[in-house]
Amino acid sequence: PEIQTSNRSRIVEYSRVVPSLEMEIRCVLWVVLLVAGVKVHWQSFAFPSWTPVQTWPVPYRRFDHRPKADSYCQAVYPFCPTGPTDGSIPLMKDSDIIEVFRLQAPVWEFKFGDLLGHFKIMHDAVGFRSIATGKNYTMEWYELFQLGNCTFPHIRPELDAPFWCNQGAACFFEGIDDLHWKENGTLVKVAEMNGSMFNKMAKWVKEDNETGIYYETWTVQSEPSPNSTVWFESYDCSTFIQRTYLKMAELGVTFLNKIKTNYTRIYLYSGEPAFLGNDSTIFGPLGNKTLASDIRNFYYPFRPHQFAKELFVSLLEVVERVVLNKVFYLYYNFEYWFLPMKYPYLRITYDEIPLPHVEG
Repeated sequence: PEIQTSNRSRIVEYSRVVPSLEMEIRCVLWVVLLVAGVKVHWQSFAFPSWTPVQTWPVPYRRFDHRPKADSYCQAVYPFCPTGPTDGSIPLMKDSDIIEVFRLQAPVWEFKFGDLLGHFKIMHDAVGFRSIATGKNYTMEWYELFQLGNCTFPHIRPELDAPFWCNQGAACFFEGIDDLHWKENGTLVKVAEMNGSMFNKMAKWVKEDNETGIYYETWTVQSEPSPNSTVWFESYDCSTFIQRTYLKMAELGVTFLNKIKTNYTRIYLYSGEPAFLGNDSTIFGPLGNKTLASDIRNFYYPFRPHQFAKELFVSLLEVVERVVLNKVFYLYYNFEYWFLPMKYPYLRITYDEIPLPHVEG
C-alpha cells in the first residue's frame, strides 16, 4: 500500500520542541528591536535549517508500572504457576554462596520434546543454588499469554484497533527441573556470587520487570550481514537472560566457564521503516480509515483457531503480502511501523553471544 506523506519516519522527541522554541526566540528578539526603534526584517532572524535524525534501533519503551492484564487475554498454559503471585524473590544471607546455572531447552519441550530444538528455537532461563540452604531456584522471562498472542493481535469485530495480549514478565520459583533442561538442552554452572550480589540482582529484576512490560518477537534489520543496520531489537526470554548476566557482571560476578552461549533470534529484513502512528491516530472516527483497514487486513490471516482449509488460505495470503507485496506492519512500543520487506524476508538464527566478564 502507498504510504501517505503525513506518515513520515519517527523522529526523536526533541525535534518536536526545537522548531517552536526557535519561533519563540525570534518573536522576542523582533519585538525588542522594534521597541528600541531598530528597523529589521523578520527574515533576518531565520535560523539554520535543522534536520532531525531517527535513532536506530528504536529504543524499547519502558513504563513506570505494569498494568493489569485485560480479562480478554487468556493463557492456554497459566503463567508462572508455581511462583509467588507477587513475583517476589527471597532474600539470601550476604555470606551465602549462590551457584549460577545456564538453562536452555527447546521451546514447548514439555509438549513437543526436541522437535523445535531441531530448528534451534530455544527457550532460555537461569538457575540458582544456595549453598547455605541447598535450595534451587529457576528464573525466566516469557509471555503471559503464549507466543502467538505476543506476535500477532486479535482482530475483534467490536473494536476498531487490533487487540494485543503481548505482556511478558519474569517468573521466579523454587526448584530446577533437571530432566527438562538436561534431556534436550543445557544445564551447566557458569558462575558463583555471594548473597549480597544476589539480593542486588533481585532488586534489579523487580525494577526491570515493572518497567519492561511487553514481549517483542522480532529483530528487524536491513540485511543478514554482521554490519547491517538494526531497526528494532527483540525483547524476549533470551534478551532478559543476557541483561541478567550483564547485571551480574556489573555487580562483580566473574563467569567461570568459557562455554559457547547461543541464543535464538527471529529476524525480519526490510528497508528503512516508516512510522505510521498509534491506535488513536490510525483507528477510530478521526483516524486514517484506509491505513486502518490495511493493518486489520494484514493481521487477519494470523488469527488463531483456524481449520486446516482456512489455515492454508491464510498462509497463501501471508506469502502474497509479505513476499510478493513486500509489506509488513510492525507493532512496537504500542505504535505501528511500515516495513518495506526485503529478501530473505525472515530467518531464524542461533547466534553466539559470549558470556560477559569471563574468568581467564
